[in-house]
Amino acid sequence: MTTEASPLRIVRRSAPHVLLVVAALLVATPLLWALKSSFTPTGEVMSTGLFQLPSRFTLDNYLLGWQSSPFATYFVNSFVVAIAVTALTLIGSVTAGYGFARFVFPGRRALFVLTLAAMMMPFQAIMIPLFVQVRSLGWLDSYAGLIIPGAVSAFGVFLMRQFLAGLPQALFEAARIDGAGELRIFLTIVVPLARGPLAALGALTFLASWNNFLWPLIVVGSTGMTTVPLGLSQFRGSNATDYGQVLAVSMLAAIPVVLVFLALRRHIVASFASSGLK
Repeated sequence: MTTEASPLRIVRRSAPHVLLVVAALLVATPLLWALKSSFTPTGEVMSTGLFQLPSRFTLDNYLLGWQSSPFATYFVNSFVVAIAVTALTLIGSVTAGYGFARFVFPGRRALFVLTLAAMMMPFQAIMIPLFVQVRSLGWLDSYAGLIIPGAVSAFGVFLMRQFLAGLPQALFEAARIDGAGELRIFLTIVVPLARGPLAALGALTFLASWNNFLWPLIVVGSTGMTTVPLGLSQFRGSNATDYGQVLAVSMLAAIPVVLVFLALRRHIVASFASSGLK
């Protein structure tokens, strides 16, 4: 009985690991092909197989791709926008989440329901009204138009509210007994305890802002305000596309987001688990 059940037990234990390996290979294979193709001569990108090495490896795609457009300006714009959006989102999310979690005020439930509704609203549904509002404020083709519409995150407010609501009330009562005011409690207790969720939210916000293409496409009208995703779209020619240069610059554009994710990946997983998201 034991010997018959042992192979079945081994299969049950190993099946999840096998599925994870297969899923990882499915995700990694296109990325590895893109990395290989970025070092492949342009004429061989589409002619070499998925696991076939090119005739030679070259850096021409990186050099020519970087020189074809002012990518230094594009990278600076993307960094400014991503960092500003991330900082404003973290400040707004932790303050609003703390308010929802620890204060009772008229309309709190209705406001939180509106926050949840905003999470379910696709961006395409508010894209045109948002553009009209930004245009009326004179923010087209400016950092304000790129940053301010993305500076508030309904998901961030929900994430911080879920985390802060789980903190013990006795912690705040002890601080008030010691004479601490609400601002001091927020800065010395809430913010340090929320470093993990804030790091996860910051990583996710930075990734989303860095890779955002649709909104900059709408509000940007000059080369000086172009971001990296918009710059990559300029490689698309009327007759042909230089895929080698596209992949090379894409690899460079992926470096910041990969570094941010690797540095904060543990916080991302832990925060999703603690927030109750499935």
